[in-house]
This record gives sequence, C-alpha cells and structure tokens, in this order.
Amino acid sequence: AGAGLDPRILLAANTIGGGLGKIVSPQNLAIAATAVDAEGMDAEILKRAAPYSIGLLVVLCCLIFAASQGWFGPLMVS
Repeated sequence: AGAGLDPRILLAANTIGGGLGKIVSPQNLAIAATAVDAEGMDAEILKRAAPYSIGLLVVLCCLIFAASQGWFGPLMVS
C-alpha cells in the first residue's frame, strides 16, 4: 500500500522542490530577461542560474533524507 514515509516530510519536499524548479522555469527566465532589459538572453540566464538550482537541490535531498531517517528528532505536530 504505502511507502511508509511521513506525509509531512513528503509535503515539505514537494513544496520546496516546486520552488527550486521555478528558478529554471522558462516563464521565469523570460520574465527575468525582460525585467533587466535583456530579451533573448534566456539561455545565458539559465546557464548562470542552473548551478544554484542544482546545488540547492542536492542540499534539499540531503535534508529530506536526514529528516526521513529521523536524524533531526521527532517531528513537531502543531
């Protein structure tokens, strides 16, 4: 049936992952290029933004793995 994972951790990973994906989304790249008066430079902006997105993704994966293993202690319920 289930994977045995805490749904709160999955929700947090999904939410943060969606935010990370926005860094390299074509729509946001076009908006950024237009905002700085650099139309047509989307590829250059992507080339500069992608390493940050990948680095943050690696950090996110490590944090989610640690949280799923219980290394941060019990999760607080509010």
